[in-house]
Amino acid sequence: MYRTMNSDDFLPTAEPVARLIQEFHKLPGVGSKTAQRLTYYLVRMPKAESENLAEAILAMKDRTILCSQCQNISEKDPCPICLDPERDVARICILEEPLDVLAIERTHAYKGLYHVLHGAISPINGIGPDELRISELLTRLKGGAVTEVILATNPNLEGEATAMYLHKLISHLVEKVTRLAMGLPIGGDLEYADQITLTRAFEGRQEF
Repeated sequence: MYRTMNSDDFLPTAEPVARLIQEFHKLPGVGSKTAQRLTYYLVRMPKAESENLAEAILAMKDRTILCSQCQNISEKDPCPICLDPERDVARICILEEPLDVLAIERTHAYKGLYHVLHGAISPINGIGPDELRISELLTRLKGGAVTEVILATNPNLEGEATAMYLHKLISHLVEKVTRLAMGLPIGGDLEYADQITLTRAFEGRQEF
């Protein structure tokens, strides 16, 4: 949901500047002060650099699509990952956001396919299963080629709720449904760990 700014959020200024502040303020995690700082930084930026930024935004909107198979952001459909013949088509890793794909790809530890939900179940924010890319996932699984689904949603309440919902929904469609191992981070203290993290740490313990 977009937020609106009150008149007290910034002093009167030129209309184009005020409009850009308002647009920045709509972005997640951008408060009124940050919106103002970004806007006035752009005011001081050379015109050529401002045009490059504007062109990059427009090109992103014009040239990117969602892959019809994995729902990841791509310029082509299917995306390069789905088309890669070296990928293990029997495994699908389910993620919340496209950024999660980048994080896993950087590890070079996974060679299967992906499916991006574009969010997580969150009743408090009005996000239910119908708002996620779940129907597309079910279509992929009904083909019978997938033998393992890896649930890699975030280790928080929304991610856990999404993983539990998906497990009940797809367990009869594939041979194996797994969850990424989670636990205590290196250098972390027990006293600062939340309940979910500690529970996962005990469940995923290994012989020393």
